[in-house]
Amino acid sequence: MQKRTGFVSRAAVGAAAALALLAAGCATTTGGDGANGGDASVEKGFKVGLLLPESKTARYEKFDKPYFEQALAELCEKCELSYQNADQETAKQQAQAEAMLTEGIDVLVLDAVDAEAAGKIVKDAKGQGVPVVAYDRLAHGGVDYYVSFDNRKVGEVQGRALIEALEKEGAAGEGQIVMINGSPTDPNAADFKAGAHAVLDGEVEIGAEYDTPDWSPDRAQTQMEQAITSIGADDIVGVYSANDGMAQGVLAALKSAGVDEIPPITGQDAEIHGIQRVISGEQYMTVYKAIRPEAETAAAMAVALATGEDYAGGEDGLTEVESGDGEKVKAVLLDPIAVTEDNVEETVVSDGFYTIEDICTEAYATTDFCTSADDS
Repeated sequence: MQKRTGFVSRAAVGAAAALALLAAGCATTTGGDGANGGDASVEKGFKVGLLLPESKTARYEKFDKPYFEQALAELCEKCELSYQNADQETAKQQAQAEAMLTEGIDVLVLDAVDAEAAGKIVKDAKGQGVPVVAYDRLAHGGVDYYVSFDNRKVGEVQGRALIEALEKEGAAGEGQIVMINGSPTDPNAADFKAGAHAVLDGEVEIGAEYDTPDWSPDRAQTQMEQAITSIGADDIVGVYSANDGMAQGVLAALKSAGVDEIPPITGQDAEIHGIQRVISGEQYMTVYKAIRPEAETAAAMAVALATGEDYAGGEDGLTEVESGDGEKVKAVLLDPIAVTEDNVEETVVSDGFYTIEDICTEAYATTDFCTSADDS
């Protein structure tokens, strides 16, 4: 197979430029005041804390943590990473943060289980002179920087893709759709939901809608079973699922109900099983968020904060967002990418996220995507 190398995201270019800038020591020095870091140095090294929220979604352990660790090592060879995963438990994450602060971290990168509850973590850290980068989810409490994707745009991308699928199948204006949204404690989920509604409202009839605690695939399956009972399987023409894990639960419910022609289902995170469902026709699309530049940006922000430098942002610079408790935060928001069967190779494969061999396991070897890959 001839690998295509033309796909390079603007996010990746911007993050690489930011890394090069910091590595060269070209950021503007602000002379940290202790309350916001700035006392550490790359030459001597320092401790960086990384708190990730859960392991049900494959991305965190497989991509976010190793990408962040690699980027930090490139920027600060002598730095030490302290890492914990909260397994979707708010109290556990609080305890992990307290332990890291006790051990003496110099900067904290936090992906909150619960954005509001994480405000205590942020305030505790700031009270000890430890600056905080909000990673992927915007926590309360006055974080210093925030890096994520344009989460409202993620929902818009999903909504547009679902409408596109309905139009292709001639089902636009027919039947009803079901919305399986993300966790109500995740601020990103609210943005995904708002973005999707901005596109879907007035264009489709939403027959049932659920918020899904902990992004649980099992809960999503139960919710989809309830929707099938209340609407009727034959009248469901599409499903908005906020991520790939829940899309798996949605699909299981449809198959259990004896549905042969699976309606288009959305997803997010480009998990390997989500990509495999996309190429087999069991899921219409997923959203690919280039995690490497997100992790690299977070590492660059952390190093800047610890050493008293301004982080200037990547290719497009910094924007400003408002947290749920009204704090203004400087942020980098990366662009999400819709992935359907038509562009799997040009996105997740070309970008090195997965190989053809990863995707085309025995169960999927006879799909059009895999047979075409073998022929090219």
